[in-house]
Amino acid sequence: MKLSELIEHINPLQVVGDTDVEISSIEYNSKQVKDKTLFVCLKGFKSDGHTYIGDAFHKGASAFLVETLPTTPIDATIIQVADTRNALALAAAAWFGHPAQKLTVIGLTGTKGKTTTAFMMKQILEESGCKTGMIGTVGAYIGDEKIPIKNTTPESFELHSLFAQMVAKGCTHVVMEASSQGFKLKRTAGILFDYGVFLNLSPDHISPAEHKDFEEYRDCKKMMFRQTRQAVVNIDGDHWEYVASDVQNPVTFSTNQPASLTASHMENIWEPGLLGSTFTVHGLYEGTVTLNMPGAFNVHNALAAMAIAANLGIPFETVVSALKKVSVKGRTQLIPEAAHLSTFLIDYAHNALSIESLLSMLKSYRPGRLICLFGGGGNRDKQRRYDMGKAAGKYADLTIITTDNPRWEDPANINAHIIEGLDVYHGAYQIIMDRTEAIHYLMDHCKKDDIVALIGKGHEEYQEIEGVKYYFSEENIIREYAKE
Repeated sequence: MKLSELIEHINPLQVVGDTDVEISSIEYNSKQVKDKTLFVCLKGFKSDGHTYIGDAFHKGASAFLVETLPTTPIDATIIQVADTRNALALAAAAWFGHPAQKLTVIGLTGTKGKTTTAFMMKQILEESGCKTGMIGTVGAYIGDEKIPIKNTTPESFELHSLFAQMVAKGCTHVVMEASSQGFKLKRTAGILFDYGVFLNLSPDHISPAEHKDFEEYRDCKKMMFRQTRQAVVNIDGDHWEYVASDVQNPVTFSTNQPASLTASHMENIWEPGLLGSTFTVHGLYEGTVTLNMPGAFNVHNALAAMAIAANLGIPFETVVSALKKVSVKGRTQLIPEAAHLSTFLIDYAHNALSIESLLSMLKSYRPGRLICLFGGGGNRDKQRRYDMGKAAGKYADLTIITTDNPRWEDPANINAHIIEGLDVYHGAYQIIMDRTEAIHYLMDHCKKDDIVALIGKGHEEYQEIEGVKYYFSEENIIREYAKE
């Protein structure tokens, strides 16, 4: 592609050099640069791409996208822009032929529920006959094909590459998790979402490497609605009015007040192989839904997916069928192979808020015992571990303390902070450091009327110990031991 064709889309401040050059690739990592590359200088948390201009030039880069002009002259074309992240997103869209415009793009933002809602939406769309792509925390999917990705919302170039692959393989729709970091770092710049969904908002991802404070986090979520055709909004939680303050004619959903789609008469269902709920909907759809996922928060997730489905004209019967069978890896995921022993589920809850939400919900099913198993992440906030222990002590009848991703920290130190929290409510606990051994112990000692929640790992299939990621799948451990 000619450099001049890309420049048309990125609104440069100035261009120095020849724009009639051929570009063979776009790169923002100098290690990937080759002959005729357009090298994009991104400013990151730890490094600045502008410092690698010389290295990229010697590797063959013929053009550079910069925010500040290089101090040392080079024989290459320099395109200066106000924001290279924004320009990369626009250039990437043009490079791949604007694939997002050939898809119905559904974006989901919120502190919790993005992954679950994405799977629900994908299941509904596929049940209605639409080949669907998905991008999020557990990876990218093109139909049934899974593609590993590094971030919930990938860098813009990877994002448009995925869109292009989806179009090439016959997808008509894509459901994507739109993270606050994705908006902050302009990864979604230039994308017009056909549907933008706001699920909920609570403090999270606040750190020097993410968001400086809650206000910045909240405002990044709000960015969704500056680039959305139709907003879909949960009006039950806090902050929705601020986030959606500029939205015109949103589609709304609720479990306790009038909305475009409202759920009522929610009842728990617990039987072998099923832990979920039934509820009645009014508004965009009318009728009863059975959901094979527990908790009011999953009803909210289902309402979000249903609100979009209704706007897409998908029949209610199709929606009901899809929601009854949907299962999300690592999100209140039941393991049916262990149903003859007890009710085992795996969940990604990894902070106090999510643990308390999960355990209080499971307690409402009135199990004989509510048992949870978890550890804490190493080289992370100590207060977080204490709060997690406190939440477990408040709700669980027994907590098995084990390892999570200790990283470079001594697991015994991590567990000591968890125990301090458990002691606030005098929570009963046992320590079994080997996580596999801990799971086997629970399977040997559980009872039919227990609910056992394995918390923290969720969809992850590794444990990180002293810089090494070892394969570890709770799901497979349960299934294999259940056979024995």
